[in-house]
Amino acid sequence: MWLLSRKYPFNTQSRWYKDSLIYSLIVFLILYFLRPFGFSSYTGNHLIVSVAFAAITFACSAVSHWMIWRPLQRHISPWTIGWHALCILLMLMLIAIFNYLFFSFLFEIPLSLSLFGMFFWWSFLMSIIITIISTMISYNRKLRHDLASLLPNSTEQQQDILITIHDTSVRGVDLELPINDFLYAEARKNMVAVVYQQDDRIVETEIHTTLSSLLASLPHENIFQCHRSFVVNLNNITAASGNSNGYQLTMKDSRHIVPVSRSFVPKLRTFIS
Repeated sequence: MWLLSRKYPFNTQSRWYKDSLIYSLIVFLILYFLRPFGFSSYTGNHLIVSVAFAAITFACSAVSHWMIWRPLQRHISPWTIGWHALCILLMLMLIAIFNYLFFSFLFEIPLSLSLFGMFFWWSFLMSIIITIISTMISYNRKLRHDLASLLPNSTEQQQDILITIHDTSVRGVDLELPINDFLYAEARKNMVAVVYQQDDRIVETEIHTTLSSLLASLPHENIFQCHRSFVVNLNNITAASGNSNGYQLTMKDSRHIVPVSRSFVPKLRTFIS
């Protein structure tokens, strides 16, 4: 249930026709080459009939997008994996129903409640499998290539917050700056390099402290330790790519890239639930 409640930001508005074509192609290939449900006994033109089934599939997919998908997305926020999976399931069931009606017409089989129930049941089971596979492939593609868009942003709420990073050396000078200007910090032997924005420049200052001390002085959710040697401000990430073995976080200046080691990936993903 926790997985179903995760945010699903994949842009279905721009992908629906591509997905419809994929579903149509799958139906065409299955019918034309495998010929299940007694389709092999059909004496007519298999190519034309397979194309007809594929066209019905595309039409049902388009109708479900405009009549189910879009209305729900306008009224439900945030859009989650659960809602996305439900829409796919409803679309696949709509495809199954109309393909069954066409199948009955094609073979001149009288509409039967028992036959329809059996067809509906098997279509439902297949739809669940396709739904799980389709949803997880799309979601993991998003995680690999655009994780940054999934992360919550608290920049506005922290607009007036100043942070202080203490220098523990005798003659050290503490560094004070707005939290929104802080990009990341990197541990280097007995020092920590703090990278931040100052006016229109990116500045790096070395402070005599430790990452653990720095984290203790910054009790904010968006300040995240992503590596044994790195702490990053999640609000200032503009791009992220990678997988379960690790990510590369691109900061908003587009030049600095911060690694996320494998052991910190699970914690990073908790921010998108």
